[in-house]
Amino acid sequence: MGALVWFVAAAVLALLELAVGEFTLLMLAAGALTTAGVALGGVPLWAEIATFVVSSAAFWLFLRPYLNKRFRQPQVYDDSPRALVGQRVTVIEAIGPDGGQVRMDGSIWSARCLDPAERIAAGDIVTVADIDGPVAVVWKEH
Repeated sequence: MGALVWFVAAAVLALLELAVGEFTLLMLAAGALTTAGVALGGVPLWAEIATFVVSSAAFWLFLRPYLNKRFRQPQVYDDSPRALVGQRVTVIEAIGPDGGQVRMDGSIWSARCLDPAERIAAGDIVTVADIDGPVAVVWKEH
């Protein structure tokens, strides 16, 4: 019976962690789950409580700092030209064998087609396939 109570406590604490999101209740849920495993061995109540306290404290001291460090890292902002690949842009000067121009990310870029035989009219929407130095390599979906 004691193991079932600890399993339910672990589930409730894990669900509550979804609302809080600071890994505190998750560490308590891990301690309750550990205690449920120990309770399956038929240990006395005082041993279950001691297991819960010790295991929760261990998870709090050793696992929580790692999780905080791992999941709270700021996202890296990519401002390189490679970040423009995949964007849909507008052709402002027709793109032919000699190239053309597109408006991308608020500036004007030289552009050429991924397929050299293709021509793209001004005003069309194209997708950036690659950045080749100062030239955007684009393609148009048909």
